[in-house]
Amino acid sequence: MNVVDSSGWIEFFQAGPNGPVFKPVIEQRDRLLVPTIALFEVHKVLSRSLAADLVDRCLDVMRLGRVLDLTDARAIAASRVSRQHRLALADAAMYSMAQEHGATFWTQDVDYEGLSGVRYFAKPAAPG
Repeated sequence: MNVVDSSGWIEFFQAGPNGPVFKPVIEQRDRLLVPTIALFEVHKVLSRSLAADLVDRCLDVMRLGRVLDLTDARAIAASRVSRQHRLALADAAMYSMAQEHGATFWTQDVDYEGLSGVRYFAKPAAPG
């Protein structure tokens, strides 16, 4: 199973340099878990620069995976992960859901670098 962090989804949808890293993972729909908080974060970022209908189409792609709600038990698990690894709420929630399902967590967010079960890909340097 796989969980793609919001940063990976955004990179994929915006056709960024690391987009090809996340593409094959996203295309494995039967192995894809999508935390609802990832939908929130992707919507928030993409709606700043894309038309609403395009954002909706992106979210529909995300929904092709198995969407995971933030339940009360998952909120407590996220709190523990947050405290242990000093992660923000959204980051902790997504990572703890990946751990719950024994999933690989795909990201380009440096906050996860070195954590168990994480496939981290550094963001390419911005052109200067």
